[in-house]
Amino acid sequence: MNQNETYPFIPALGYDFLTAYYDVVIKITMPEKKFRGILVEHINPSVNEHILEFGFGTGQNLLLLLKTNPNITLKGVDIDPKVVTIAENKLRKHEIKIPLQLYDGRTLPYADGSFDKVYSCLVFHQLDMDTKISSLSELNRILKPNGELVIADWGKASNWLMRLSFCLVQLLDGFKTTNDNVKGLMPDIISKAGFVNVDIVNSFNTAIGTISYFKATKK
Repeated sequence: MNQNETYPFIPALGYDFLTAYYDVVIKITMPEKKFRGILVEHINPSVNEHILEFGFGTGQNLLLLLKTNPNITLKGVDIDPKVVTIAENKLRKHEIKIPLQLYDGRTLPYADGSFDKVYSCLVFHQLDMDTKISSLSELNRILKPNGELVIADWGKASNWLMRLSFCLVQLLDGFKTTNDNVKGLMPDIISKAGFVNVDIVNSFNTAIGTISYFKATKK
């Protein structure tokens, strides 16, 4: 693989042709207002903070976060050119300017200690173990000392029904990458990337599995 190639990635719904329907699928399968609202509460954006969304997808969280506190510096990075286009169109429609960066899946295009907070939503279950750790290490690098990490993603199934329903997600996104999440390994993975104070601060069940919110701090 040469330096100009993008690291292989799994599209938002497992297949490239389904990406355009991502927002609709989320609305159907999840309590979207609750899901995104809890994420924003845990990010808790404060005035003048520099915040990055890792894997911004179609841009819904960016819009909500900026609406919650317009006095922040907000940026987004994603590996999928199709969702970048969708997000750019959405922001343009709302007449909102947020710098969106397409990157190759390796080194994030930001200097050390650039952000007060970084967050991610439904991204890490699409990454294999090594990529989870390398991506988290990069997020650790670009955070300021004592900076905060917030991740909303699939967590350990709370019961057998949630484990069974999560098979739908695994059929789309793959069993290899999603097994780490459903087995409850995310806190250990976050710790291996150098973060401290790793905690599951919230969890709730959806029609297709258990969503968990992970928080951690850079040393």
